[in-house]
Amino acid sequence: MAIELVKENIEYEQLLGENTADTVVQEEYIIPDTQPDVLKILMVDAKPSITNTEVMQDKVYIEGQVQFDVIYLGKAEENTEICGVSYSAKFSNYVEIEGAAHKMISNADYDVEHINCNAVNERKISVEGIIKLRSEVYNKNELEIVKDVTGLGDVQFLRNPTSIDKVANNTSVDLVAKSHLQVPMENPQIGNILKYDVNIHKKQLKILEGKIGIEAFAQINVLYKGKDTADVFSLSDDVPLTQEVEVEDVNSTMNAYGEFTVDATECNIKEDDLGENRNIDIEALVKANIKIQSRENLDVIQDAYSPDLNLKIEKKDYEFNLVHGQGNTENIVKENLEIKEENAVPTEVILATGKVSVTDKKLVEDKLSIEGIVNVSVIYKINSEKDNLSSLNEDIPFTSTVDIPGAKIDMNSVAKVDLDNIEASIEANTIAIKAIVSVYGRVNYNSNKDFLINIVPLEGEKPKKKASVTIYTTQAGDTLWKIAKVYFTTVESIVDINGIENTDYVLPGQKLIIPGRAVI
Repeated sequence: MAIELVKENIEYEQLLGENTADTVVQEEYIIPDTQPDVLKILMVDAKPSITNTEVMQDKVYIEGQVQFDVIYLGKAEENTEICGVSYSAKFSNYVEIEGAAHKMISNADYDVEHINCNAVNERKISVEGIIKLRSEVYNKNELEIVKDVTGLGDVQFLRNPTSIDKVANNTSVDLVAKSHLQVPMENPQIGNILKYDVNIHKKQLKILEGKIGIEAFAQINVLYKGKDTADVFSLSDDVPLTQEVEVEDVNSTMNAYGEFTVDATECNIKEDDLGENRNIDIEALVKANIKIQSRENLDVIQDAYSPDLNLKIEKKDYEFNLVHGQGNTENIVKENLEIKEENAVPTEVILATGKVSVTDKKLVEDKLSIEGIVNVSVIYKINSEKDNLSSLNEDIPFTSTVDIPGAKIDMNSVAKVDLDNIEASIEANTIAIKAIVSVYGRVNYNSNKDFLINIVPLEGEKPKKKASVTIYTTQAGDTLWKIAKVYFTTVESIVDINGIENTDYVLPGQKLIIPGRAVI
């Protein structure tokens, strides 16, 4: 009977590395002729998006664009009024990752680390800031292992169970968030919209048999100026996003990781039944990029030999990145922010927005420790004769811990944060901030494994048996398998002749009878 190797091909992704790069954005813009002159900048909000990534030799090239929403106090004919303008800029940068190569898989993300806007003169503003780009690079590998051998007669196999994390599926899902906002009758109708935001939060992925359940919320905030008045108002809505997507060959034992981005938005003012501009329709296209990972449990051949044949055993060492554990937690971040203007007393909060980012992470025993900041921007009314509106922008630091039992300091980690909610109120002439930050942590580790990739019978004289026995004194690190292989016998033979009950342990100094030693 001819020798036949039963092999299996396994595809898996190996995390090659991750890194960050600070990207400076600096632009000047002219205020449109239809807008009043600039007296004071109240707020600037940066909304980056990544348009293209390309893995190159030892780096990842990332392109994107950022939209700046600027809210300012304008000089009207007799008083001041709040105004809003939007601009955009492009950015690009390289993230250095050693070993990266073309056609590898990459993930790219960003944090707005700093953004500032100043009035150059009454018709020109300058915007400058830092966008921290993050990238991870994965190498897609293919592993061919020998699962069984037939046609070789009496071959002894050492089988060991092992696990490999492999990507079961990558899928992209489009979600649509629709909101219909109505202005209360006690407020003036809409003059113009100054700013609107769509923030995706409370994200959950559930894997069921043959499908994925997606749950999230789109938090929508609108700031508008009333018609024929200098007053400004805000509206908000939290739109649920739910969808089930059929995905072949997935089940509840797998893990899912998702990235949610707002790809496009549309905002329209609509008249009500009385012909007044009191309705706002907002529609947002949300894209969920989902990676589904499964743990493949394999009973692989680690070693082999034959008491009757000379064999050439070929092995290959592979490195794998395995998921050790993951977890989620929530943090409540509170801070009372001082008013900077002298003799200015805040009377009402108009708008509060925020962004959250990770500044540092480190592994300790059984935990992932994460440091971050919540960048808060608030527009509020004050009892000042000069200006009736003011603003502040502050960074609030926080720390969080995700419990991951068994985590070690030499493992790798991934940390992601989302701003689930932010509230601002007035307390004792300060702006009291309360933010809810959801934190996700995942810990990975690298493992090297030897896999049998080929067995070849060698021509020549076969091992010959002696009738005599050998008395062998065991050494530290010995196993019954190692001893049987050296003496061309079998584990079962050694166990039977020595009456061994526990085959998993061999004590140093133990004397074993080895039947029929082979001579080559």
